Amino acid sequence: MTTKHSLTVLLLIILSCGQEQNAKQPEPLPIVGTWKLISAITIKEDSTISSDLSNRSMIKIINASHFAFLNHDLNEGKDSLAFFASGGGKYNLENNKYTEYLEYCNFRNWEGNTFEFTVEVRGDTLIQSGIEKVDEADVDHKIIETYIRFN
Repeated sequence: MTTKHSLTVLLLIILSCGQEQNAKQPEPLPIVGTWKLISAITIKEDSTISSDLSNRSMIKIINASHFAFLNHDLNEGKDSLAFFASGGGKYNLENNKYTEYLEYCNFRNWEGNTFEFTVEVRGDTLIQSGIEKVDEADVDHKIIETYIRFN
């Protein structure tokens, strides 16, 4: 075998190995975008509570490295249902494991906490579920949130 022929064979082997590795890596979930909350379920011990979203609106914005959420009542804070919440920070996504590092929140005792979720994207729907545990706020429950892509 000539040196030129040996180098060609070696190059083909290296290229085919690289293609095989790329083929094995799963594609990242398409979570980047703006999402509107359409369903929120909280499970604590034996109780399951479905949140009434008829008087509230929440969006979650996810870019390549950070997330943010904004949640407020729909009556401009003018009645007993007045509510506003916001927060954000960095996140990490590995396969369907989505971890939020809450750096900013108007409920300050939530800041500095890490939340691990499982996410699933089906078309224009994002489903996020996991445990929210914040000792300082006496919070320890599972959430299941469903969002639709918001343009």
